[in-house]
Amino acid sequence: MSDYRRIADRIADDIATGRLRPGQRLPPQRAFARRRGIAPSTAGRVYGELVRRGLVVGEVGRGTFVRAAPDGPAGQALIEPGPAATPVNLELNYPSAPGQPELLAPVLAPLLRPDVLAEALLPAAATGTEAAREAAATLLITPGWRPAPERLLFTGNARQAIAAVLASLVRPGGRVGVEQLTYPLVKEIAARLGITLVPLAGDASGLLPEAVAAAHRSAPLSALYVQPTLHNPTSLTTTRPRLLQLAQLVHDLNLPVVEDRIWSFLRESGDPLAAYAPALTHVVDGLSKRVAPGLTAGFLVVPPHRVAAVARAVRSGGWSAGRFALEAAVRWAGEGTVARLVAAKRADAARRQRILAEELAGFTVRSDPGAYFAWWELPAPWRADTFTAAAAAHGIAVTPGPAFAVAPGHTPDAVRLGLASAPEPDLRRALRTLAHVAARRAGDRTGP
Repeated sequence: MSDYRRIADRIADDIATGRLRPGQRLPPQRAFARRRGIAPSTAGRVYGELVRRGLVVGEVGRGTFVRAAPDGPAGQALIEPGPAATPVNLELNYPSAPGQPELLAPVLAPLLRPDVLAEALLPAAATGTEAAREAAATLLITPGWRPAPERLLFTGNARQAIAAVLASLVRPGGRVGVEQLTYPLVKEIAARLGITLVPLAGDASGLLPEAVAAAHRSAPLSALYVQPTLHNPTSLTTTRPRLLQLAQLVHDLNLPVVEDRIWSFLRESGDPLAAYAPALTHVVDGLSKRVAPGLTAGFLVVPPHRVAAVARAVRSGGWSAGRFALEAAVRWAGEGTVARLVAAKRADAARRQRILAEELAGFTVRSDPGAYFAWWELPAPWRADTFTAAAAAHGIAVTPGPAFAVAPGHTPDAVRLGLASAPEPDLRRALRTLAHVAARRAGDRTGP
């Protein structure tokens, strides 16, 4: 028997005996190959064999999940697939406004002239160009805050901006406070940098200052990472009184802050934490959600005394932005293209939220009327892993709640629904299917 089939047999046995549970995510193929001491191509054949046997389901960009279920009616109902349909990915979340290519193309055309292109293909410094700093500062303005252009730095995307700031602030082994549910890639960044994330409690108004203070007393925090505006995954926006309390606290503790505002463009008003604690707050933003993920840049607004240190981190990490993307951003901002896209995406998000409200009426869903995602607290007896597997069996990808949980023991029975990427008819169909799946299983009191 081929080696890959022997390995597949062992995984199949783990599934049959319950060592691998329904909905459990298998390691990425490269990680699986390293652990088993096999070639990546062999790992790919193992996963392909498991898919062929109907034991797992996998989608590009999402991962591979155990599809098998325990014997008996309850297990069969869990994974029973619905009618064949086009897969719908509610895990990816990249908004695209109607007519977006037509809006972007005219601005890009002048960049393709040989004389302009030669300049646009040169390397870009972390500080970008004067025009890029002015354009980015203008994009980030709120009613009570205008970042100074000389405080702007640029990276290839917002994830790199987060990595650069944390690398500049926190030594390996340092502690960073975060919301109990946080952006999954921050967990990956922290692991690569050797940083410990400390989960902090919040309430309906935002992160609790007393939770920050208590964590700092137990062992000093090196920084705080927060998403005060349209928190991913819950869509919560921190109230202004709470922002003022947090600003006072970080000032008292002299605690640096990384403020992630990647989704803030969807709200027409509201100032960042940086407006109240400018000497400590590093603001992260970017173009990927505002404009398009394929041609993007990350923005950093840093305290004046931190510009040089963060710029060094950007350079040492190889996280500099592409000059072409910066030149495109300058033109898109100057021509009003970004503003038109933002307006279109706000309207698009509002339509999708109405679809969400209609199709998941009666369920516990936390969201914002203008957000592109929602946090669905699943009805008992569903668990996040089993519901994710059931959704996958119907061709629908969702993000299980534990992907956002910082504390290993905190595994919320919830899923995040990304509303941005699927066409609206597919989104409605997927949400309707998920509602039927959730209601049917919720009525089965045998429990997963």
